[in-house]
Amino acid sequence: MNLLKISAVSYLNTIPFVYGILKSGHLENFRLDLDVPSVCAEKLKDGEVDVALVPVGAIPDFDDPFIVSEYCIGAVGKVKTVLLLSQKPLEQIDSIYLDNDSRTSVKLVKVLAENYWKIRPSWNNLNPGQSDRPEKLESLVAIGDKTFELVKQYKYVIDLAEEWYRFTGLPFVFAVWLSKKQLPAIFKDQLNDALSYGLKHKAESLEYFIDKVPLCGDCLSYLENNISFQFDEEKKKGLELFLKYIS
Repeated sequence: MNLLKISAVSYLNTIPFVYGILKSGHLENFRLDLDVPSVCAEKLKDGEVDVALVPVGAIPDFDDPFIVSEYCIGAVGKVKTVLLLSQKPLEQIDSIYLDNDSRTSVKLVKVLAENYWKIRPSWNNLNPGQSDRPEKLESLVAIGDKTFELVKQYKYVIDLAEEWYRFTGLPFVFAVWLSKKQLPAIFKDQLNDALSYGLKHKAESLEYFIDKVPLCGDCLSYLENNISFQFDEEKKKGLELFLKYIS
């Protein structure tokens, strides 16, 4: 493999991964694209990249995918950046707008609505940029860095990872490093070493990307306490259960 093509998500929660890929020195001949989650999945599916940080809701789209890393984007309880925002209490919600930057959050909120909350709202797709002007929207699912500002505009903030944990007792996995074919062991080792380096240098990664860091208060605390990066056995169980629900 002469040039390794990688697609990663361009959110705060992936800054340590991106920093490790760029600055650790463990990877040399590579190209890194920064995309929204849905585009990461599409680029891998279309063969534009060799490995991608893929939202788990897209895993069923792949015939025989390979998880190539021991790291992920996950949460054990509150994640803070995957939210159902509403002007009404949960039991009164009758219409929810969906942010299609990530199909995973869309599928997650539907699993929770049907199986845990026992509500049956109508589902509506947001137009591009509409979640940045949500004043007329009763309820919406929003993800990523924009949620730090959006929470100020809503009376009720429901954290989807926290709700999943209450429902199942398991962590939620939002994205895993995926390839469509088995990659050489040496590359997987290099990738994991690069990601590990980034996770050991979270503060440095935030400083390096200071112009891209959202004004969210304590971003280091968010990375330390809300995002759980180890793809451990409990997360594998949570992922397996979620995939059963959406199959």
